[in-house]
Amino acid sequence: MTKETEPPRRPPAVPVAQSEPSALVPRLPGLALASSIAGAATVVGRLFPIVGGPVTGIVLGILLAAVLKPGARLRPGIGTASGFLLQVAVVVLGSQLSLVQIVRVGISSLPVMVGTLVVCLAAAYWIGRGLGIVDDLRTLIGVGTGICGASAIAAVTPVIGAAGVEVSYAVSTIFLFNIAAVLAFPFLGHLLGMHQHAFGLFAGTAVNDMSSVVAAATTYGAPAADYAVVVKLTRTLMIIPICLGLTILASRRTRTAPAGTTPHARPRTRVVELVPRFLVGFLLAAAVNTTGLIPDGAHHALGEISVFLITTALSAIGLSTDLVGLRRAGFRPLILGGFLWMVVSITSLALQLATGSL
Repeated sequence: MTKETEPPRRPPAVPVAQSEPSALVPRLPGLALASSIAGAATVVGRLFPIVGGPVTGIVLGILLAAVLKPGARLRPGIGTASGFLLQVAVVVLGSQLSLVQIVRVGISSLPVMVGTLVVCLAAAYWIGRGLGIVDDLRTLIGVGTGICGASAIAAVTPVIGAAGVEVSYAVSTIFLFNIAAVLAFPFLGHLLGMHQHAFGLFAGTAVNDMSSVVAAATTYGAPAADYAVVVKLTRTLMIIPICLGLTILASRRTRTAPAGTTPHARPRTRVVELVPRFLVGFLLAAAVNTTGLIPDGAHHALGEISVFLITTALSAIGLSTDLVGLRRAGFRPLILGGFLWMVVSITSLALQLATGSL
């Protein structure tokens, strides 16, 4: 993307660690607004599961920002919601994962999951570069397509310090092709004569958002849906190496770039500091769940909490989105999303065929 069309950058929201009333009170109005939008988005998402709450939240936030233009009184809370709550959501997401489930998926499915991710990220880099799309935006679309949609975008955003307009565009792009997958994949599965587990693996690796995975696989059959959910949860673990890799790259760019050229990157001086705290929390939550300390009955509630927090964070990002920058981005990121969707779908089918899973 040329300088003329590159979306304007802004520093990322700084995670808020203070708990004193003096620090919390100024944030309450913005937090209340973002939470209210998330509540409305959750209702819409339940009425229309194919759309989902997070996408609805970011759309409502953008629309409300266009009308209200949130002022200085709301900005502290909006920043907290788009930064700190986003990281808390990723930690809670870890409570849905179990290493036992991952083992049960089987070694045969790992080449498909890893292969689709590697091919997707490589395609995002080269195709996105060819289209002239800025680094952060193509990274967000790449990880969103290759891993798990809005959840992966939520995890990567604080690592790379992406601008709100880039997050908005990436989530919207992923959403459009999730809808396409829900409509097209069951038909394609029947056309190819795929058995239930094969389609579950296909849906779990080639569809991004969990609600869309469930929608596509359930249409195909209950066994496909059960297997697709486990594959999708296992695929979520790919967030860990991706976030670590991006953190290291950001640290290296900070050390080598001229002063003032990367204002959103933070220098890292020790290896331990390269690991984002929310990622440690994500791993700890997954480990606790693996030990069985989290009751099975709590999983649904934790999943709902995670989705609501992500919806709140995306609502806040929508509220802070620069609409002018969104228009300037043009259609090229959407074209990238379409290419990546096709690349991941074809790669998943090809790897299943190569490994005998199809």
